[in-house]
Amino acid sequence: MKLIILDRDGTINEDRDDFVKSPDEWVPIPGALEAIARLNHAGWHTVVATNQSGLGRGTFDMATLNAMHVKMNQMLAKQGGRIDAVFFCPHAPEDACNCRKPLPGLFEQIGERFSVDLADVPVVGDSLRDLQAGAAVGCQPHLVRTGKAAQLDDTQIAALCGQVAGTQVHADLTAFADFLIQRERHERGASGETDSGFGRLD
Repeated sequence: MKLIILDRDGTINEDRDDFVKSPDEWVPIPGALEAIARLNHAGWHTVVATNQSGLGRGTFDMATLNAMHVKMNQMLAKQGGRIDAVFFCPHAPEDACNCRKPLPGLFEQIGERFSVDLADVPVVGDSLRDLQAGAAVGCQPHLVRTGKAAQLDDTQIAALCGQVAGTQVHADLTAFADFLIQRERHERGASGETDSGFGRLD
């Protein structure tokens, strides 16, 4: 199974300092949905791992979160893409859970649900905690310079990447999709593969 784990706010949709609290406030980053659809068409399954502490803080309720994801999936379907599942942490920081990134609980849930080894599975996010959570279970870290990372200069980006070995940086989800699809084509061509088997991405 070819799997990619995506952060949500700041990676797929525009982030907000006061949280994304309603479907109206859920606005996709330009090109992000098209990028997911392209990855799907190339044989990749995409899942979301997202901290949603607004639930624990009482900023919005479960019905509202579900409505946001209905909107996301409907807009994505129009592009011919899909998210296989959304894994979210509903807790506030003080709840001391294991599923709030940068802890790896959400990723462990993903591995169990899909019965896959997460070693070398790409994880894409806009913040250090996204990369740390993925790296804790062996994922391959990819930083997009949207959301929180859009506010960082090159020196700050380099410092962030220095905290998670092997991090690769992309302008946005579109650039990540270009990179991954082209790399897979190159690797398949070099090995003579004609199927869509998921190999190591070094």
